[in-house]
Amino acid sequence: MFARTQKSTIVRSCVGPMIHIRTLPPGGAERIIDAVFNGLSPRSRYLRYHAPLPRLSEAVRRQLADLDGRHRSAIVAEVTDGPEAAPIGLVELADTGDGTAEVAIAVVDAWQSRGVGRRLLRAAAEHAEALGYTRLHGRVLPGNDAMRRLTRRTFPQARLRLGSDTDALDVPIGPAASTVTHADVLADLLHRGG
Repeated sequence: MFARTQKSTIVRSCVGPMIHIRTLPPGGAERIIDAVFNGLSPRSRYLRYHAPLPRLSEAVRRQLADLDGRHRSAIVAEVTDGPEAAPIGLVELADTGDGTAEVAIAVVDAWQSRGVGRRLLRAAAEHAEALGYTRLHGRVLPGNDAMRRLTRRTFPQARLRLGSDTDALDVPIGPAASTVTHADVLADLLHRGG
């Protein structure tokens, strides 16, 4: 199973470093969380954590690192350009009940708009499906158009519900992703401006 085997995908561009995507085992995630957080600009931190954070509090850091591989899990993207692997992105999944996992993603600024987020979200969906989830859910701040575009490109079946403080993204995965409802058609028409 994906969660237990530490399955890793390797992507290599024609020229340059290799990118590895793998699930994080329980324990030892603090270094990766810190590396990704430190690679984010103040704006990227705000968009990810929905607050201006100059640093992670110990309580938040502990919560993010509290992985059990089932109810809370994470997938990291690492770049290898030499002997060391450097974390460049992290997606976290948290069980919210009813077959849904909340998803949160961060890609360090130097690697944004280079396909890392899309690969992480695809890996998260595959991992979540292997764990038995049927939906991914996330919260996005109004104005985070890059996240909306990333979600739409990765998951054309995603639904967006506008809210006052945050907008909700809902993504069916696995067999649920192939079921088209009237709400899906309406959401697609609204997204296209039709």
